Order: sequence, then C-alpha cells, then structure tokens
Amino acid sequence: MNKKPPPSNKEFFYRYLSLGTQLLAGIGLAVFIGLKTDGWLHTVPLFSCVLPLLVLGGIFYRLARETKSNRNEK
Repeated sequence: MNKKPPPSNKEFFYRYLSLGTQLLAGIGLAVFIGLKTDGWLHTVPLFSCVLPLLVLGGIFYRLARETKSNRNEK
C-alpha cells in the first residue's frame, strides 16, 4: 500500500543526462591526464589509450549497477 508514484519522464531525462555528462567528462579528463602523463614520462601514447579505457569500464560498471537497481525497485 505504500507504493511510490511512477517517476516522470523529466526524472528519467535528468538522470540519464547526468550519466551522459559524467561519461563525457570522465573520458575527457582521462585523455587530458593521459596526454600530460605521456608528455611528462616521454612515452608512446600509452596512458592516453589506457586511462580512457579504464574510465569507460568503470562508468559502464556503474551504469549497469544503477540500471539493475532501478529494475529491482519496480
């Protein structure tokens, strides 16, 4: 009897807009840090490639956890 009202489209929009923004900002920051680290260590673009992939994996893991918990709430 104590059910929550269904979330509105605006709530879904803002939730996924924030996830998309975090994805872009995280990858951009990882590329920037990777480029600076590669320049500092005088390496091939190792960190420029590896850091964004690590960030992408972490964001996808978090996205999967959040969407899984949303399904369990219904």
